[in-house]
Amino acid sequence: MLAAPINPSDINMIQGNYGLLPKLPAVGGNEGVGRVVAVGGSVTRLKPGDWVIPANAGLGDSVIQNAANSSVGQAVIQIAAARGLRTINVLRGRPDIQKVTDRLKDLGAEHVITEEDLRKPETADLLKDVPQPRLALNCVGGKSSTELLRHLAPGGTMVTYGGMAKQPVVASVGLLIFKDLKLRGFWLSQWKKDHSPAEFQALILTLCDLIGRGQLTAPACSEVPLQDYQRALESAGKPFMSSKQILTM
Repeated sequence: MLAAPINPSDINMIQGNYGLLPKLPAVGGNEGVGRVVAVGGSVTRLKPGDWVIPANAGLGDSVIQNAANSSVGQAVIQIAAARGLRTINVLRGRPDIQKVTDRLKDLGAEHVITEEDLRKPETADLLKDVPQPRLALNCVGGKSSTELLRHLAPGGTMVTYGGMAKQPVVASVGLLIFKDLKLRGFWLSQWKKDHSPAEFQALILTLCDLIGRGQLTAPACSEVPLQDYQRALESAGKPFMSSKQILTM
């Protein structure tokens, strides 16, 4: 292994409240990059020196998402921009809000607003030049997810892939009946199980193509030697932490 990130799901797994808990003793995390040091006699697709990653471990005109400053949020902004989609990006208010806003707009974000501003009636005027999003990406839950639902177009879908607020998603009956909104979840680990290695490879190659064309860049990272893992874990748990903690081996 060369490097591995510390993700919120990794911390949840260590805490014992993730959807999939391994048998102990176990190694935390399911992402990273390694270098092949040797191969068996029957291996033909890999050679020493190749870089590898763990194998297991359709959008509207605009997309709205919370946790827009997260690693996933930054990737969504760039992928959407590469596909010609406009994004409405929501994040918690913070002291350096303008600095974060400028950085996300440099990545291709069209609108960057705080959760507090999203609740204000005048926000509708701010977003009137953007088609109502048919897709919402929710990583927070609680009131934040409810606000995303309020701004979805009729027939739209909210995909929940995280629960940083540790609060349930609350959807009013009116939104479900009269706007015909749909709620569903996404779990990458299950997605990998439900799809073939070839489909996963195609996904990775698509992302690699965007990276090669300069349309997708990694979020800000802090490389921390593995022996300092405790410091990295503490930093990963701090609020408003914009730098992904990467353990290097």
